[in-house]
Amino acid sequence: MGKLSKEELEKIKALAEGYKADMTAFLRAIVANPGESSDEAAHVATIKAEMEKVGFDEVKVDPQGNVMGFMGSGKTLIAFDGHIDTVGIGNIDNWNFDPYEGFEDDEEIGGRGVSDQLGGTVSAVYAAKIMKDLGLLNDKYRVMVVGTVQEEDCDGLCWEYIYHEDKIRPEFVVSSEPTDGGLYRGQRGRMEIRIDVKGVSCHGSAPDRGDNALYKMADILRDVRALNNNGDAESTDIRGLVKMLNPKYNDQWKEARFLGRGTVTASQIFFTSPSRCAVADSCAVSLDRRMTVGETWESCLEEIRQLPSVKKYGEDVVVSMYNYDRPSFTGVVYPIECYFPTWVLPEDHKVCTSAVAAYKDLFGDKRIGNAKTTPEREVRPLLDKWTFSTNGVSIMGRNGIPVIGFGPGAEAQAHAPNEITWKKDLVTCAAFYAALPAYYCD
Repeated sequence: MGKLSKEELEKIKALAEGYKADMTAFLRAIVANPGESSDEAAHVATIKAEMEKVGFDEVKVDPQGNVMGFMGSGKTLIAFDGHIDTVGIGNIDNWNFDPYEGFEDDEEIGGRGVSDQLGGTVSAVYAAKIMKDLGLLNDKYRVMVVGTVQEEDCDGLCWEYIYHEDKIRPEFVVSSEPTDGGLYRGQRGRMEIRIDVKGVSCHGSAPDRGDNALYKMADILRDVRALNNNGDAESTDIRGLVKMLNPKYNDQWKEARFLGRGTVTASQIFFTSPSRCAVADSCAVSLDRRMTVGETWESCLEEIRQLPSVKKYGEDVVVSMYNYDRPSFTGVVYPIECYFPTWVLPEDHKVCTSAVAAYKDLFGDKRIGNAKTTPEREVRPLLDKWTFSTNGVSIMGRNGIPVIGFGPGAEAQAHAPNEITWKKDLVTCAAFYAALPAYYCD
């Protein structure tokens, strides 16, 4: 595996530190405008302008609205992905500062999206500039920095478009989602399930004349709860999801234990009834299902269909998967199932070993941060996984393109009021991104 010299690594770190003020200003400029899913136009314009300013060889926006910058002309394409949409701000009363105006001090930057996850795109843009400044780009690789849209609405939809419609397939992708100083090699998958139950309405004064859909759903939800909470003993009527950590039920149990067991929970409930004085004639619930290694959308739907209460009510119950078809800010509609596959990169994969080697040569064996964050980071394993979902569900989960994660900020800041990130992380990530391709391209 090729390595950079100690002198080259020090130059990368010094240049990344030198661009700290530029990266901070760039991040503040993006955050200054709202950029919720399907409304990312202002973010795209700001990022495109910055890519052009720092000298990318090619900058374009695809029909879906993903902004892409390319640097170099080598054979191997290495991509750096950062989604540029955010969730809403929630209750403004929970913020101590304006979520778009943000705030800045010597160590931190505040604002909606600074951790989740605009900071990653900022570091990647300046990493490409560092590669160009130091002459690291060669005939072996070309880098692509992409700011992707609609991730918060539908993780991976953007990469389905990039892969299938733009016809771009990188050798591997670095996800710049926040990793709290660690290298992340996987995540649990997820899917959105719907259960519909039919009933028959009647006057509430004589409920026996009808068939109450709410009572049927109550039975079903009790079984769903058991599926999440029960163990996996043979004597258990409803064997719990923890069974996937058991070699007896899952031949991929080792990686399942690494990512953690799957979960299921009711997230929404809907009903219809003629009035408050009548029996409900339909009920539906949404289930948030998190999947570990060895679970598929088919197996997750089937385990709901096999619950005793679902089988009891027969044809009155329909179990299905949601679909997503919301237009992007450009008006493109790209329908997809709400299924976001589990993925995990093996520890001995070349992308993983290259990332670990580059990190250790740059920064040592432990996670780093600033004076405030380092103590709580360095006690955690360097190689770890996300608890939430990322675009990796499409990149690797659906399309088999290897993904490694390293990004500024922290998962705990995602979707939270008073969201912050750290300037030190912007610098660290820019340096790592700039060094990694040389380690991979032997």
